[in-house]
Amino acid sequence: MNVVTDRSDWANGVLLRAVAMPGKAERIAAGPGLLSRHFEISRRHDNSSACDENELWLAPRPSVLNIPELVTTTRIGISQGQDLPWRWYLKASRSVSRRAKGDRMPAISQAFIPTLECKR
Repeated sequence: MNVVTDRSDWANGVLLRAVAMPGKAERIAAGPGLLSRHFEISRRHDNSSACDENELWLAPRPSVLNIPELVTTTRIGISQGQDLPWRWYLKASRSVSRRAKGDRMPAISQAFIPTLECKR
Protein backbone atom coordinates (compact mmCIF):
# COMPACT_ATOMS: atom_id res chain seq x y z
CA MET A 1 0.00 0.00 0.00
CA ASN A 2 1.33 3.42 -0.93
CA VAL A 3 0.33 6.53 0.99
CA VAL A 4 0.82 9.92 -0.70
CA THR A 5 2.16 12.39 1.85
CA ASP A 6 1.92 15.65 -0.08
CA ARG A 7 0.03 17.08 -3.05
CA SER A 8 -1.00 15.07 -6.10
CA ASP A 9 1.25 14.90 -9.15
CA TRP A 10 4.34 15.29 -6.96
CA ALA A 11 6.75 12.47 -6.12
CA ASN A 12 6.15 11.83 -2.44
CA GLY A 13 4.83 9.05 -0.30
CA VAL A 14 5.37 6.16 2.03
CA LEU A 15 5.12 2.52 1.02
CA LEU A 16 3.56 0.53 3.86
CA ARG A 17 4.77 -3.04 3.76
CA ALA A 18 3.97 -4.62 7.15
CA VAL A 19 1.82 -3.94 10.18
CA ALA A 20 1.84 -5.36 13.71
CA MET A 21 -1.57 -5.53 15.40
CA PRO A 22 -2.64 -6.14 18.98
CA GLY A 23 -3.93 -9.63 19.65
CA LYS A 24 -3.02 -10.95 16.19
CA ALA A 25 -0.28 -13.29 15.00
CA GLU A 26 2.91 -11.24 14.70
CA ARG A 27 3.35 -11.86 10.97
CA ILE A 28 -0.29 -11.81 9.85
CA ALA A 29 0.34 -8.65 7.79
CA ALA A 30 4.08 -9.01 7.09
CA GLY A 31 4.55 -8.01 3.47
CA PRO A 32 2.44 -5.99 1.03
CA GLY A 33 0.22 -8.88 -0.08
CA LEU A 34 -0.65 -10.03 3.45
CA LEU A 35 -1.15 -6.44 4.61
CA SER A 36 -3.57 -5.69 1.75
CA ARG A 37 -5.42 -8.98 2.16
CA HIS A 38 -5.79 -8.59 5.92
CA PHE A 39 -7.26 -5.09 5.64
CA GLU A 40 -9.17 -5.88 2.42
CA ILE A 41 -7.34 -3.09 0.58
CA SER A 42 -7.72 -3.27 -3.20
CA ARG A 43 -7.59 -1.07 -6.27
CA ARG A 44 -11.01 0.30 -5.31
CA HIS A 45 -9.17 2.24 -2.59
CA ASP A 46 -7.03 4.10 -5.14
CA ASN A 47 -7.24 7.86 -4.50
CA SER A 48 -8.98 7.35 -1.14
CA SER A 49 -8.14 9.84 1.57
CA ALA A 50 -6.71 8.47 4.81
CA CYS A 51 -7.42 11.82 6.50
CA ASP A 52 -11.18 12.13 6.07
CA GLU A 53 -13.96 10.02 7.57
CA ASN A 54 -13.50 7.05 5.26
CA GLU A 55 -13.22 3.33 5.74
CA LEU A 56 -9.46 3.72 5.20
CA TRP A 57 -7.58 5.62 7.91
CA LEU A 58 -4.18 5.75 9.61
CA ALA A 59 -3.75 5.73 13.37
CA PRO A 60 -1.31 8.10 15.08
CA ARG A 61 2.02 6.70 16.26
CA PRO A 62 1.71 5.11 19.72
CA SER A 63 3.49 7.02 22.48
CA VAL A 64 5.86 4.09 23.13
CA LEU A 65 7.36 4.84 19.69
CA ASN A 66 8.12 8.53 20.24
CA ILE A 67 11.80 7.86 19.54
CA PRO A 68 11.79 4.65 17.49
CA GLU A 69 15.01 2.81 16.60
CA LEU A 70 14.87 2.39 12.83
CA VAL A 71 16.96 0.25 10.52
CA THR A 72 17.88 1.88 7.21
CA THR A 73 18.50 -0.46 4.31
CA THR A 74 18.13 -0.68 0.56
CA ARG A 75 14.84 -1.39 -1.14
CA ILE A 76 13.95 -4.93 -2.17
CA GLY A 77 12.04 -6.44 -5.07
CA ILE A 78 12.78 -3.66 -7.57
CA SER A 79 14.82 -3.53 -10.77
CA GLN A 80 16.19 0.03 -10.51
CA GLY A 81 17.59 1.97 -7.57
CA GLN A 82 18.40 -1.16 -5.58
CA ASP A 83 21.41 0.54 -3.98
CA LEU A 84 19.43 3.51 -2.60
CA PRO A 85 18.86 3.42 1.19
CA TRP A 86 15.16 4.21 0.94
CA ARG A 87 13.76 1.46 3.14
CA TRP A 88 13.26 1.77 6.89
CA TYR A 89 11.73 -0.47 9.49
CA LEU A 90 11.27 -0.58 13.23
CA LYS A 91 14.17 -2.60 14.63
CA ALA A 92 12.04 -4.00 17.46
CA SER A 93 9.33 -5.26 15.08
CA ARG A 94 8.85 -8.97 14.49
CA SER A 95 6.48 -8.18 11.60
CA VAL A 96 9.11 -7.02 9.09
CA SER A 97 8.78 -8.98 5.85
CA ARG A 98 12.53 -9.06 5.14
CA ARG A 99 15.20 -7.82 7.53
CA ALA A 100 18.52 -6.29 6.51
CA LYS A 101 21.47 -8.65 6.24
CA GLY A 102 22.85 -9.31 9.73
CA ASP A 103 19.81 -7.87 11.53
CA ARG A 104 18.21 -10.68 13.49
CA MET A 105 14.56 -10.77 14.51
CA PRO A 106 14.32 -9.55 18.11
CA ALA A 107 13.41 -11.95 20.88
CA ILE A 108 9.80 -11.62 21.99
CA SER A 109 11.01 -10.07 25.26
CA GLN A 110 12.77 -7.31 23.27
CA ALA A 111 10.11 -6.83 20.57
CA PHE A 112 7.60 -4.05 20.06
CA ILE A 113 4.20 -5.49 20.98
CA PRO A 114 1.32 -3.28 19.81
CA THR A 115 -1.43 -2.34 22.23
CA LEU A 116 -4.96 -1.06 21.74
CA GLU A 117 -3.74 2.54 22.32
CA CYS A 118 -4.16 3.25 18.60
CA LYS A 119 -7.83 2.47 18.21
CA ARG A 120 -9.89 4.94 16.20
